[in-house]
This record gives sequence, structure tokens and C-alpha cells, in this order.
Amino acid sequence: MPSLDHLSFDVAVVGGGAAGIGAAIAAAKSGARTALIEAGPMFGGELLSGMSVDGVLNGRGEWVVRGVADEIFEECRQMDGFIGPLHDYRLICYVCCDPEVMKIAIARVLARHGVVPILYTQVTDVAVENGTVRSIVLTHKNRRTLLSAKHFVDASGDGDVAAMAGAPTEFSDETGELQPLSLMFRMSGVETGPFLDFVRDNPTSLAVGESEAVRAGRTDEELAQAIHAQGEPTVFFRGNGPFLGGAIQRGEMFPTALIMIMPTSKPRKEVCVNATRVAENISGLDAPGVSRVVATLMDQVWQTATFLKTRCPGFENASFAGLAPRVGIRETRRVMGEYVLSGDEAASATKQKDVITKGAHHIDIHQDGIRQVRIAIADGGSYDIPFGCLIPKAVRNLLVAGRCISTDRVANGTTRMMGQCLGTGHAAGLAAAMCVEAGHDDVRALPVPALQARLRQQGAVLDGTH
Repeated sequence: MPSLDHLSFDVAVVGGGAAGIGAAIAAAKSGARTALIEAGPMFGGELLSGMSVDGVLNGRGEWVVRGVADEIFEECRQMDGFIGPLHDYRLICYVCCDPEVMKIAIARVLARHGVVPILYTQVTDVAVENGTVRSIVLTHKNRRTLLSAKHFVDASGDGDVAAMAGAPTEFSDETGELQPLSLMFRMSGVETGPFLDFVRDNPTSLAVGESEAVRAGRTDEELAQAIHAQGEPTVFFRGNGPFLGGAIQRGEMFPTALIMIMPTSKPRKEVCVNATRVAENISGLDAPGVSRVVATLMDQVWQTATFLKTRCPGFENASFAGLAPRVGIRETRRVMGEYVLSGDEAASATKQKDVITKGAHHIDIHQDGIRQVRIAIADGGSYDIPFGCLIPKAVRNLLVAGRCISTDRVANGTTRMMGQCLGTGHAAGLAAAMCVEAGHDDVRALPVPALQARLRQQGAVLDGTH
């Protein structure tokens, strides 16, 4: 076997989605020599799908994730690719950006802070000694590289590094169910005026006011009017309402819980559409299984686009504009850490002494057909994610961030959102850099108050919100 190339860094981040980007930027701007490893051809993950960035604001419109997220949004704003915070008057506020601009914005911010990019690369092995990750094996098309680092962040979404390092993981729960796979797509040439008139005039087809904090005593008709007054094409058509439910009954649409529409570009009159789903308990770790349903998801994309053009005012002259760069996977491994956040804690907006970021998106567990669990965060507020959720058991110099952090399955229905991925990534990257700076071999030696102080200095929100 040929000898391996060797690279050495202070911090190595595995996974280039929202969590990995947050971690790499935070580590690098804190002075650590940082590498960001990604299996695909581009950094961004679901941030490039066109989907809104959920979980950065709570249902009241308060910002609960800032810091690194702000820097990325500001870069988009400077490039005229930031639409801003919007409300669906159902449960959440979210941020919309142009995904094509986002591709460039992310690359710019990473380069600005000196993050070393390593794309087209899989992590295929982990060398562990007495609970310490010494190195990881990177496999490229034409060679392999041994990458050593003082601290590692697993932002793979699937907990790949943590699992290979021997950390305990969980998969689903006693039901054995896994959330469906989806594929986002975009349509351009959508006329906002006629579309919003249709939304205003069809309140029974919308999911609105699912939280008392959002409803605030208003009728569905008044909430539909609020969407209209907001002036942006953002709406959630529910699967059991007359518009979408009727289409499912007629066979014009496949069974789905939603068609969610959100803006991506004003100049292109473009929106992102979230509607597709394949609920066959396919593991995101099962590449042949995921590959098998791509054609089905694409058929659903085309069926939805055709339905909107045929039946939805404002879409008559719209054009299909593009697919997300990859299939959306909502649920795989959860890495069990020093603290396991529960769904009850999230739903009740529980605050924690060791908070390192917040979450605000409702608990969202997609199911088959038109079924979907949506549980509001109490009082339209936010819950705290403690540092222990990022520290895998049995490993000393590894932190996790993003979809695979330590929670139960119910809490994972909210912590998996892009906003929380950015927030946990920010915290993990900064913590790794601080451990390097202080010479800590074990992340548990890092005083949480010191981490919190630095997070606040970097703009993170740890307190002061509902």
C-alpha cells in the first residue's frame, strides 16, 4: 500500500454544511489553523437548497442565532442576495436568501478567515488512542491523506467521525421510523401579487396560527391577510386543506403534508418549493437506498411544478428554475453526549445554565402521506442547547455540531434545522479553538463560562429572549 500524504492542523472540521461552515469560520477567526473537509463539490449543504434558514428567529420574531450566521447573511446582503426575515404566521419566522448568491458568499467568508478547503473528499477511517482522535484518513479520487489535528468537529450530519471513533449513537427510537427524504426545487417568473391575493382569499387551505403566540386571538382570515400584507410569496398550504387536499384526492398531487413556498430571488421572481417526500424508512446512510428513490423525488418535483402552474394563480407563466444540489435527509444518527436534550425541554422553552446556542423552530417530524407532527415552542419562544450536547461520550478531543448532536428523537425534530446547525457549529468551532489555545487535550476541561463569554463577544445570543 502506498504511503499516505500527511496534513496537520489545529482544528479539523468534517462536513461542509451549515454546521461545518459555522464551526470552521468560528475556529479560524479565533486563531486556529483550520481545515474544512467536505465530500461534495461545494460548501453549503442545505443552505444551497433554496430552503429558508429556519430557527434563527423565534415565533415572536426575536433573533436567537447570530454571530457567524450574521456574517454569512451580511455577505449575501452585500451581494443583493438577502431577502430577510419573514413570517409564515403558522409557527415560525425564518430568513430567506438567494441560494446562488449563498454559494459565493460562503466561499468568500471561509476564504476571508483562512479556512483551508478540502472538497471531493471522504473520511474513511479514524485513528483513536485512549479516547483521543489522533488522525483521520481522507480518501480522494487519486490518493489518501492522513490528517492529524489537536481537536476535531464532526459536522457530517450523520455523526460519521464520532461513530468511527467509538462514541455511542442512537438511530430513530422504539418505533423504528425515519423521517422522509425530500428534494427542494425552485420556480422563477412567479407573480407575487396574484399569488398573494389567492392566499388571502383561501385561508382554509393554509396552515396558520398553529401557536397561540402567533395566532394572538386572530382568525385564519386575519392571518391570511397578514401574509398578504407582508408582501412576499411565503405560505404553507396544508395537505388536508381544500387546495392541496383536493388535488391529492383528484390524483393531481401525491400524498404530502405540505406545499411550502418561500422567496429566493426578487429579480428572478423566484421561489423555493418544499413539497416532495418519500417515506419508506430509508436510512440516509444507505447510498443505494437513497439513490433508488431519486427518480421518484424528481417525478414529484415535476408533478408539483405542473400542479402549481395549472392551479395556482401567479404561477401561470412560471418556469422550472432548478433543483437542490442533493436529496434532503432529515434524520440519521444522533451522537450520545454528556447531555441529552429532550423534546419536552425544547417544547417548554427550557433555559439552561450551560447554554451555548438557542433553538426556536417547532418540533417538526415528517411522516408518511399527509401526516406531520408539529409542536410549537412554548409562548413563541426559544430553548437552550447546553454544551454537553456537543460532547460525545467516550471521546476526548471531538465535538459534534448540527443534525447529529445529542438529543432524543423528538428534540432532533427541531435541533436539526439550519439555524441550529449554524449555532451549534459556531459554538463547537470556537470551543475547539479555545481548547487549542489553552492546551486542553479534553474538551471537558474548557470552562463553559469562558466559552459563553467568547460566544457573546462574537455576537452569539445566549440570553435575553423568550
